[in-house]
Amino acid sequence: MSYSDTFARSIADPEDFWAEAAEAVTWSRPPRKTLDAGAPPFYRWFPDGELNTCHNALDRHVEAGHGDRVALIYDSPVTGTGRRHTYAELRDEVARFAGVLRSLGVEQGDRVVVYMPMVPEAVIAMLACARLGAVHSVVFGGFAPKELAARIDDARPKVVVSASCGIEPSRVVPYKPMLDAALDLAAHRPAHCVILQREQAPAELVEGRDVDWASAKADPAECVPVRATDPLYILYTSGTTGLPKGVVRDNGGHAAALLWSMANVYDIAPGEVFWAASDVGWVVGHSYIVYGPLLRGATTVLYEGKPVGTPDAGAFWRVIAEHRVNALFTAPTAFRAIRKADPQAALLGAYDISSLRTLFLAGERLDPDTYHWAADRLGVPVVDHWWQTETGWPIAANLRGLEPMPVKPGSPTVPVPGYDVRVLRASGEECAPGEEGAICIRLPLPPGTLPTLWQDDERYVRSYLTAFPGYYLTGDGGYFDEDGYLFVMGRTDDVINVAGHRLSTGSMEAVLAAHPAVAECAVIGVADELKGQVPRGFVVLKSGAEIDPETLRAELVLAVREQVGAVAAFRQVDVVPALPKTRSGKILRKTMRGIAEGSDEPVPPTIEDATVLDVLRPVIGRRVTADG
Repeated sequence: MSYSDTFARSIADPEDFWAEAAEAVTWSRPPRKTLDAGAPPFYRWFPDGELNTCHNALDRHVEAGHGDRVALIYDSPVTGTGRRHTYAELRDEVARFAGVLRSLGVEQGDRVVVYMPMVPEAVIAMLACARLGAVHSVVFGGFAPKELAARIDDARPKVVVSASCGIEPSRVVPYKPMLDAALDLAAHRPAHCVILQREQAPAELVEGRDVDWASAKADPAECVPVRATDPLYILYTSGTTGLPKGVVRDNGGHAAALLWSMANVYDIAPGEVFWAASDVGWVVGHSYIVYGPLLRGATTVLYEGKPVGTPDAGAFWRVIAEHRVNALFTAPTAFRAIRKADPQAALLGAYDISSLRTLFLAGERLDPDTYHWAADRLGVPVVDHWWQTETGWPIAANLRGLEPMPVKPGSPTVPVPGYDVRVLRASGEECAPGEEGAICIRLPLPPGTLPTLWQDDERYVRSYLTAFPGYYLTGDGGYFDEDGYLFVMGRTDDVINVAGHRLSTGSMEAVLAAHPAVAECAVIGVADELKGQVPRGFVVLKSGAEIDPETLRAELVLAVREQVGAVAAFRQVDVVPALPKTRSGKILRKTMRGIAEGSDEPVPPTIEDATVLDVLRPVIGRRVTADG
């Protein structure tokens, strides 16, 4: 069936469309009802169905005779090690660790926080939670104790699973001290912490609370059937208030949507090799390192390394060649880093990457230069696609397994079946082709997307569903062209995208404002050649404050690193005499961003003091990179 016919059917009769897609799922109790639309704006898919996601990802493939197929390839250039798990081996390890969690009191519906580097045990911990019907919440290992504590307090886990350290190309990052600091800050006290000891930095365990991963013993646990609408995981994303939002993913819709996407978007068959070069702490890692490939019966690659520096800009080509990767999914940032280090892709010549059919890029806007460089060097289709933590799988894409379409650089192509995407004016009317507006999705959202926020229905409605009644607000602006291709132009709120990581500028401003010398401040996201966006800070000193600007800068950079995390890449902050504001006191961040991007920004009619902008223009317009 063509894309246009498939898309039209998914919008005209979503219940029939998704009932058919759900046949790819193994249900312990098949759903008789596809959609519960009885309490809008809350919708529930497959409400009377029961399943176990771990069984769908592992056990059913073993039972079908594919236990010897490789499920997981671990490739770690930072440790010089690697290993492979077949489906049978991975199932057995997951069942054993699920037994360990059960022995520590974890039951169906309990939460488990996973704070791990990119090691197989992170995947095992996630799947073990799913096996028990427990709810995992993975926190990226680069987050500072304060951020980890906030997530612990919101999820209230019974157990935290962590490792003694993570490993970067140039340093070892001790995780256990950060975990201990987070637990000191948190009001909630988990009963136990399971710690994976790594030889690069073994951790001291707290007697009575901490359990060593290697020595923990328990009988293996079987899969626990859960309702399709029960939560599989919570994944926190930056909110515009600086308080993290717990995106909820259910079990049934998630399995159906990811299975459909693996076949129709990514064109991956069982037994083929899929590599999402991301992190399990982000949504890409959840959907397309762990669940998507394993649900499909494919082989997934777990890479503990970087695009460059482990050891060089040929690292990706080595992984593709060595593991015969069929499709690679990463962020444009990775390819900008490779291009910067090896502009002519000279290192590519040493590797046979003929297995690679497609490069998928997402997580931030794909600039045309990076698109052309990758397409020219690799000689395979380069597919930009667009989605969010909240949606869990692509909103717009070039569907390689359904009907490949001509590529337009700068566009993620067309809405994926299931997503009724509209571009709206502030009045709620639809924009004409070429007219930029707010990108929205008409309700109900398809399976696999967030049904709500963790224990906060009101915030879910307020954040996403109130701006345009009957629609989900993506927070991105853009337009459709005359051919129906969607162009996504960027965020409309204060969440910025640093190397594919969504971070709140508001949380960074809160750190700057806490400094005793700072009277007021603003943080904006500006374009960066390598990371897509980086934050820039501007501070106004308190009257009478005497501090050397470089000393202040160093203190503020360190404070953001400690309280938000190194992942923020916050390195540039300027002392300015005043910030441009409207007469109502709102800081003109959009104007500041425009000046920083080099555009000739007009003076807004609502500005309180136009001379402030004149003073700031040379400061804001100064170029800054992620390296400072």
